Amino acid sequence: MTTSPSLLEQRIDNFFSTGQAAVGSELALAAFHELRGALEAGTIRSAEPDDAAPTGWRVNPWVKRGILLGFRLGVLEEMNGNHPGGGSMLSFVDKGTYPVRRFSAESGIRIVPGGSSVRSGAFLAKGVVMMPPAYVNVGAFVDEGTMIDSHALVGSCAQIGKRVHLSAAAQIGGVLEPVNASPVIVEDDALIGGNTGVYEGTIVRARAVLAAGVILTRGTPVYDLPNNTILKATADSPLIIPAGAVVVAGSRAITSEPGKSLGLSVYTPIIVKYRDEKTDLSTTLEDLLR
Repeated sequence: MTTSPSLLEQRIDNFFSTGQAAVGSELALAAFHELRGALEAGTIRSAEPDDAAPTGWRVNPWVKRGILLGFRLGVLEEMNGNHPGGGSMLSFVDKGTYPVRRFSAESGIRIVPGGSSVRSGAFLAKGVVMMPPAYVNVGAFVDEGTMIDSHALVGSCAQIGKRVHLSAAAQIGGVLEPVNASPVIVEDDALIGGNTGVYEGTIVRARAVLAAGVILTRGTPVYDLPNNTILKATADSPLIIPAGAVVVAGSRAITSEPGKSLGLSVYTPIIVKYRDEKTDLSTTLEDLLR
């Protein structure tokens, strides 16, 4: 039986608030399984677009509490392809509440052989492609037409938009706790280069390009050269990369001693331009890969 999101929220919050008392409760497990199913269907998300929110996104803390409830309710199990909750030919040990997801051809999702896996409680839309090895964690939402390339990670509760390319070894960090914190968000048509890292609730707006090796964290200042400004996270807002920004890995000189005398510099990401037709030409490879 499926309940309304508001009633499910009440049930999840009630069982979460009881702490260890919820362990062993069939009612608590049923509420968690309902939440997990809704996450996999994409009908409930840990964060979702909201024009009324300052960042354009609303975090749903109760969903994160439900995910944490699943860890509390689960016990370690040996899993393989015969596990009743789903699994793969690989053998592994994890909480029984979080088996590996399985997909059918009808889902329209390509998971190329070679060691990729999607944890239960994650959503992948039609047209998503996963190149091996790659991993998508619980609570993540990956929208239509996105490419997850080799060695890429989509962390817990991360929100990935439509037609995003996560290049080889791109790391999209997970933010499960604190539950009210924004997860990492990558909006539609963004290109995330190889060996990049996007962490600590950073928001990458639509059509932005992160060149290879760019690292973005809550404590990372980003120098916007076209607009002659510095972008930073605040107490109330995560780091936000503007729409269409082209970000490269750069450095800035240390101005205090002894670093100045030694000629040292520190890493900093730099917005060198905003996306135009020439930049778009460099992304046509994505269509060929699909």
